[in-house]
Amino acid sequence: MIKCASVYTYEMDNHQIALAEIKAQLDEKITLLEHSVGIVMCYTEFINTGVLKYLCDNLPFDVVGVTTASQAVNSEHGELILTMFVITADDVRFKAGATECLEEGIAGPTRTAYHQAAQGAADLPGLALVFPPLILKYAADDYVDIWEELIPHTPLFGTLAIDDTISFEGSETIYNGFTSKTAMSFVLCYGNIHPRFSVTVLPEDNIMPYKAEVTRANGPFVHEINNRNAYQYFAELGFASDGAPTESFLFVPFMIDLRKRDDYDGIPVLRGLSSFTEDGTAIFRGNVDENSIFNLSSFSDRDVISTTLLQVEKVNSLPDVNGVLSFSCIIRRMVLGINPYLELETFQDNMDSQTPFMMGYAGGEICPTSVREGIPVNRFHNYSFVTLII
Repeated sequence: MIKCASVYTYEMDNHQIALAEIKAQLDEKITLLEHSVGIVMCYTEFINTGVLKYLCDNLPFDVVGVTTASQAVNSEHGELILTMFVITADDVRFKAGATECLEEGIAGPTRTAYHQAAQGAADLPGLALVFPPLILKYAADDYVDIWEELIPHTPLFGTLAIDDTISFEGSETIYNGFTSKTAMSFVLCYGNIHPRFSVTVLPEDNIMPYKAEVTRANGPFVHEINNRNAYQYFAELGFASDGAPTESFLFVPFMIDLRKRDDYDGIPVLRGLSSFTEDGTAIFRGNVDENSIFNLSSFSDRDVISTTLLQVEKVNSLPDVNGVLSFSCIIRRMVLGINPYLELETFQDNMDSQTPFMMGYAGGEICPTSVREGIPVNRFHNYSFVTLII
């Protein structure tokens, strides 16, 4: 049986106090079983002061995760905080690892790291928790693709690292005491684990009836829409000027229909527009399939909270919930404006108080949209709220 606990500390300076707080909460909430792992999210200063490394060096399990903008556990939420979600079991084994630098390519270092971590495992994992770096030249779908090659039919769940800066330049991934802006950390979960997932996007009422077709694209690079140069297309709609998206348009989600994919399950994904190249190619924050159809959508603070409540309702309605790990797109936090903690508070206030959880903000979300006959439809998402239920 799996057991979970969520713990936290605000102590960024005194290493011993931070460790004592984490250990005291663990002793109060859970008895560690034969195998354990910790998933951590933290403010970047915990790395700079050495507190994170000290915790990793002195806890009796591997610790893997990312920096983030703000986060919550059952009793606390905020920005200047470190939170940790601890999973422990007798019949589930955890193998943690991290890649080398990915700036020169994702596939090779990921294969090497996976084989090192999985050494001795006779079967495929039942779940992989993946924490990629935010390297802007890659579509985050590339991370999903390599893991699906290595561990086919394994559900993937995770988030890209971010921080509290505008360009996320301080974001790092975490593997025990090692942190990196360019490496991917991960946990492979083997044994008696049966994860469930929930993805919440936008209210259907927000989807505009107008549709357009992506007529020429390559990965995240959309060259033509309705046979028009992408920049010209958006400029004519008033969504781009002076070679860049208008500021407001950066908060407009694209709902992409994936019906041309072999694994289409009827569930679209959201994409965000990042920028334009000099030749008018639109660069998105994830892959956009050529010949796919998209709708534009609207997104407000009310939509953020309504979809958060919907996610909570889904989780609270499920039986046998041992723990919950949730990631919400950082754009959702930005949309909240002067109330940046409102989504965290809403999730915290409405979750079943007996369910251990950790929630944090993501630079892109990785989660299956469905699992059919044991085969997960793993996707990379923007603008979305994703949840792992253990």
